[in-house]
Amino acid sequence: MADLHTDVRYIKGIGEKKALALNKLGVFSLYDLVSFFPRRYEDRSQFCPIRETLSGETVCIRALVADEPRLMRIRRGMDLVKFRAVDESGSVDITYFNQNYVKDNLHKGDMVCFYGRMEIRGNMHSMANPVYEHEGSEKGVTGRIVPIYRMTAGLNQRTILQAIRQGLDACGGQLPEALPEEVRARQKLVQARYAYENIHFPADFGTLELARRRLIFEELFVLSCALNDVRRQRVNDDGILLPKVDLSPFWASLPFAPTGAQRRAVDEALTDMTGGTAMSRLVQGDVGSGKTLVAAALVYAAHRGGVMSAFMAPTEILAEQHFATLTSFLSPFGLRVGKLTGAMRAKEKREVKAALKTGEYDLIVGTHALLSEDVEYANLGLVVTDEQHRFGVNQRAALVGKGRRPHVLVMSATPIPRTLALILYGDLDVSIIDELPPGRQKIDTFAVDESYRARLNGFIQKLCAEGRQVFVVCPMVEENEELETPLKSAEEHAQELQHVFPALRVACVHGKMKPKDKDAVMRGFAAGETDILVSTTVIEVGVDVPNAALMVVENAERFGLSQLHQLRGRVGRGQHKSWCILVSDNTNEETAARLEIMCKTNDGFKIAERDLQMRGPGDFFGSRQHGLPEMHVADLGADMNIMQEAQKEAQQLLSRDPRLQEPENAALRERVERLLTQSAAGFN
Repeated sequence: MADLHTDVRYIKGIGEKKALALNKLGVFSLYDLVSFFPRRYEDRSQFCPIRETLSGETVCIRALVADEPRLMRIRRGMDLVKFRAVDESGSVDITYFNQNYVKDNLHKGDMVCFYGRMEIRGNMHSMANPVYEHEGSEKGVTGRIVPIYRMTAGLNQRTILQAIRQGLDACGGQLPEALPEEVRARQKLVQARYAYENIHFPADFGTLELARRRLIFEELFVLSCALNDVRRQRVNDDGILLPKVDLSPFWASLPFAPTGAQRRAVDEALTDMTGGTAMSRLVQGDVGSGKTLVAAALVYAAHRGGVMSAFMAPTEILAEQHFATLTSFLSPFGLRVGKLTGAMRAKEKREVKAALKTGEYDLIVGTHALLSEDVEYANLGLVVTDEQHRFGVNQRAALVGKGRRPHVLVMSATPIPRTLALILYGDLDVSIIDELPPGRQKIDTFAVDESYRARLNGFIQKLCAEGRQVFVVCPMVEENEELETPLKSAEEHAQELQHVFPALRVACVHGKMKPKDKDAVMRGFAAGETDILVSTTVIEVGVDVPNAALMVVENAERFGLSQLHQLRGRVGRGQHKSWCILVSDNTNEETAARLEIMCKTNDGFKIAERDLQMRGPGDFFGSRQHGLPEMHVADLGADMNIMQEAQKEAQQLLSRDPRLQEPENAALRERVERLLTQSAAGFN
């Protein structure tokens, strides 16, 4: 008798070989199988008369096989099965390539349902390789809404659908009801059995939506409970107890007044650090919002509390920039600031490591070199990582492991809606710096097409004549002739600009260059030795160049809104008026809408909200380094409202039963424990 824990290889029609293929998709048990949700759906519910179809349209037709299918061998390795099918409105020629079995499956006089792409030339209708089944067939690949699943070698859609059908028939009644009854009633959610049946075999789009909403809510509800468990464990972890510190001397030493948002972020972090538990906090702020100052204030507090700090940046040049900035903030108070990067000479590294071991530094600023096995810290009490999404969760944990439960501050200049931030950084508390320091330049942004090229070149010439510098960002390193739409490449465009501006100094930087060469080009630009820097997105997170007043983004349609906003943040960092020009010949309405958002607002959080709605969360993170478990049915971009409801309900339940120990929450507790086990590496 099968149950939800039965291995998929014992399901009829699966066997060892297909089971291995399913394992690659994360499907091992019958429960995994029925929880393997479709990635999209095809509407095959409506049949269309042949004469009413449009060329290029994917449609369902019901037609009579008008002649006996013929097998023709065109050449070695290429066989065709051809026949004509008719309905009351007209006829269609149907061809199958290298599917000889069709000749034996279909015969003259059979009434068959076909689903495929219709091609029309003149009065001739044709279909190639349509899905088919005899009318009245129970297999159900036409005449209904058909789920489409992720695939791997050795499987096909029909095999998966049939296996899921068997699984639901055998064990549908055993599916656990993870949601408490009161939550389900309050949110008007269908029962688990109904949801699983209709996510795979929806009778119509109404029932499909009911099923999806229930399963999306459940997934986000379980995730919220799991993250709460992670936070609860962290709150119970003893951290280095720091004394309350008077920051008045630090604030008074600054040549400017900190913003209210900066002070608030510092106060929230200090509350953690002086509370006896290990701080684990994200400080999230727009480009130029002053996150480094927040870090400096906390380093000052850590020093006053008798512990040292480590600050990790994603690149050599950023590490040097932070080293200079933090030294200027902290050296007036006698703090000893050191630097450790991979590019340093071996002798310098040895000296710095020796000084770290004996506690001669109060702050060490560096790159991944801070994680090296032979780096030991005398008394590490605070860890700061910049540009959190550039580091994997495990890298952050490795640096934390260098101390005895040090406090952790992670900083990100990628604005993320707060609700999503609480999910993406589930193991962190969140502080948001939502105001810019006074004097930060507003960057005027314009979207133009290629017809403005001459005017743009004239503008570049004018700015450079005034002593300003220009960034030009391209989507590719070098030309790719295989692309249908040609894209600007950094190397070729740099040569082109040097030809257009023979008197200006043009340099090029991209990710394929050696780190040493890349840093040399960036340093030259920062030092004013280059007028125009052509690059790929390697400068998205880069050195401050206060003299840069223009950012030009070529093929702007190729970038996400959040990425464009990051690029725009490379200019406007000094006293000069700055501009961002987005160049695109793409006439797509969605592209125009996205670029218009960039022109209308400089608010990174508003831009992030729209980017999330339009593109989903993938744009915030190039790879899944944030440690989030994979979502099976929820979409963190599209399902924001459901996520907020799920979080609210989870908090309400956990305030009564924080460990989910009440009998009615047993199924929920099992789901939470399973998620935590599966995602152990991510939730650290």
